[in-house]
Amino acid sequence: MTAAGRISRRGLFAGGAATAASALGSAAVGAAPASAAAGPSVEPFHGTHQAGIATPPQAHAVFVAFDLLPGTRKEALGRLLRLLTDDARRLTQGRPALADTEPELAADPARLTVTFGFGPGLFAVAKVESPIRPLPAFETDRLRKEWSGGDLLVQICADDGLTVAHALRMIVKDTRSFARVRWTQRGFRRSAHLHPSGTTQRNLMGQLDGTVNPTDLDRAVWIAQGPQWLRGGTTLVLRRIRMDLESWDAADRVAREFTIGRRLADGAPLTGRAERDEPDFEQVNRLGFPVISEYAHIRRARTADPAARILRRPYNYDEGLSRDGESDSGLLFASYQADVDRQFVPVQRRIAEGDLLNEWVTAVGSAVFAIPPGCAPEGWIGDGLLG
Repeated sequence: MTAAGRISRRGLFAGGAATAASALGSAAVGAAPASAAAGPSVEPFHGTHQAGIATPPQAHAVFVAFDLLPGTRKEALGRLLRLLTDDARRLTQGRPALADTEPELAADPARLTVTFGFGPGLFAVAKVESPIRPLPAFETDRLRKEWSGGDLLVQICADDGLTVAHALRMIVKDTRSFARVRWTQRGFRRSAHLHPSGTTQRNLMGQLDGTVNPTDLDRAVWIAQGPQWLRGGTTLVLRRIRMDLESWDAADRVAREFTIGRRLADGAPLTGRAERDEPDFEQVNRLGFPVISEYAHIRRARTADPAARILRRPYNYDEGLSRDGESDSGLLFASYQADVDRQFVPVQRRIAEGDLLNEWVTAVGSAVFAIPPGCAPEGWIGDGLLG
């Protein structure tokens, strides 16, 4: 190539600077407007409740927790939440975030939802009594700091991995003057449209995960009492549960089903025929032993009162293999409930005290967040607390 034909890096950027205004202007034209993006790929952003909770789960998710920078004040928190809300509002509707340098990546939101949660540290900065607290210690936990805690949570879900990655990048850009990333946890489910809507997902152990979810969310999930700014919101417990898949592989199918209390093929309880059949905990086999063991997971996780059930929205994670071929895989167990102490803690305590599944799973991360309600078009997430 001749000297005249060579393009230097400096020359490239100089040319880019000369055309930047034109490029950004045309990008706004090239990106799909909200009206063009409207349809099944768009989830509403505004409303009484935040999206991403009762929303049918998307195929991809990332949970990112932030620690507020020292010296951050309540007024700065308000500015941060206004900025985050504005970008989330745009991105979920198929419009680029403010100052988005890759606006084309926002054109198809792929059912994107962005959900915000507040940790105890945020309430300390806001000088408001925290409605949530860390979970009590459970004997089976092996928690690691790099997967636990956090002052602010952002949950990003979509049916497209690129959409999730782009939204995460925009959110992190917004926070840099206010907070630092504490941890990031990525998860996945079955690809969109692979199964009919409402099909229970499988985790990496092959189990159907999330069969018994509450149907009356007003009683079980949404908060109706307490501080006015929290009504219409909920709480999130996020547990990172590592699976020992190598030893699980060594267990035969009978042992696996005995451990869970359900058949692996269709998720039916060992005493039933279909996934959603009510288990019969009184039924015994020909030797007089319970068909569903006293320590089977289905029995230990059982909550008879529908109003006390938790809304499970789990995602698998897979961080690859060690040199010996052992997997670092498991479940991001996202549980939404109106009252953590009344709903989540009793279930987890029973599981920790005696669940056969504990032989193969270990909680290595844990965090609790208050999820404020949604907002109106002229409002922002957290305006009732920080406005």
